[in-house]
Amino acid sequence: MNGLRVVPAWRHGQERLYVCLTDGRNVAWYDRDTGRVNLLSEDRREDVLDTLAPFLTGPVTVGPPPVPTPAELARLTLHPDDDLAPNRPGEALVVALDRDPGPPHRLRPDPRRRALAAEQAVGDALDRMEGAGWHTLHSVPLPGGARIHHLVIGPGGLFCVRALHARKQRVLVTDPMVTVGRREARPLLRQVRADADRASYALTAEVHPVLALAGAAGLDVLSPLRDLRVLRDTELSTLARLGGVLKPADAEALHAMARDRHTWLRL
Repeated sequence: MNGLRVVPAWRHGQERLYVCLTDGRNVAWYDRDTGRVNLLSEDRREDVLDTLAPFLTGPVTVGPPPVPTPAELARLTLHPDDDLAPNRPGEALVVALDRDPGPPHRLRPDPRRRALAAEQAVGDALDRMEGAGWHTLHSVPLPGGARIHHLVIGPGGLFCVRALHARKQRVLVTDPMVTVGRREARPLLRQVRADADRASYALTAEVHPVLALAGAAGLDVLSPLRDLRVLRDTELSTLARLGGVLKPADAEALHAMARDRHTWLRL
């Protein structure tokens, strides 16, 4: 026995297998997604590979951890309370419902729960874009109690996504009005554009507005939309096919900036 053990963990949505000594110190870790074994001690190479052997799949590269980029170094200096990356979809609504769940019996469903379901559905769809240079931040708080539902950063640019609950309803869009089923029309596209404008100001970069419809049965857009997308949650993956706007280093730098809570306090 070499005194090493394997401890699985998740980091930024990716699975890592840490190789630890009996006192808990790490000597290496294996990233399944990249197929790389990162060694903190070259002296333990053979012991680490023997310990990881049952878990390795396919060819792997072995070596010291890569030198962190400036963006990664910036993330490492963030205090946990200031890092927005761990926010779950609908984080603010989850906290609000935990604090005040409302009366147990209501004549009508709590609209906060419908809104939360929408943000979670849209957030799950966006999280599936992670990788290939794409990052998503959820429930980004803004001064005054407002927030950005989702901020997506990747090779195709930056997108400010607002989720709308439309389960089994047909949605009618006549800029700036949005009608869900038989509900009253609301000028939601103004809010979507306002969110993107605030994000553009904070990040000093162009941010494109997107309205994402969660569970919509159909969509009718009756007038041309000015620099704005309206997508069903099942169509959000089309954003991942966009490219040619941001270089990987620029996307990483913007993500590091956006995940810092202080970036948004100056709005």
